[in-house]
Amino acid sequence: MAEKKLNTVRINAGEWRSRLLKFPDAQGLRPTPERVRQTVFNWLGQDLTGQVCLDLFAGTGVMGFEALSRNAKSVVMVEKTAAVYKAILDNKTMLKAAAAQVLNMDALVFLDKNQQLFDVVFLDPPYHQGWLDKVLVALPKHLSAQGVVYVEAEYALADNDTWQIFKQSKAGNVFYHLIKLRNDTH
Repeated sequence: MAEKKLNTVRINAGEWRSRLLKFPDAQGLRPTPERVRQTVFNWLGQDLTGQVCLDLFAGTGVMGFEALSRNAKSVVMVEKTAAVYKAILDNKTMLKAAAAQVLNMDALVFLDKNQQLFDVVFLDPPYHQGWLDKVLVALPKHLSAQGVVYVEAEYALADNDTWQIFKQSKAGNVFYHLIKLRNDTH
């Protein structure tokens, strides 16, 4: 029986520019398109030196690996699906990404158990399952004072009592945003 061919996604910039990450097919797994990643990292300032990042619902891990490729201090990648988690581990080994911590667990369990503060959170949960509402409530206690959250969703987000949108765009059916806590909530 022939081994199943894996999908690939390319890292845009930094130390690992043009390196390919391999990942399996999995329900709901949608790698962030290259053009969207370029925009997001332009928003973040390209160089993430010293930043501590969280890639929740890591999927391919491309957002976390892009951050490390651009000098992030560390990235915690959380992925629940076993085959996808294993692919992230394989990519971590291939890139020799010592600053990546890869966890095979549920996102809400991670947020409940972890006390670490993050400067940048990448949040791209499966669509149509209500994840954003649950995660955005739990996230404030995990953000550093200047922390920002990248959110990819199937709909446009709006400002609310907790979160303020300061960048947003749309590519195809994907809405993507950079949000931060309102000053009075941190």
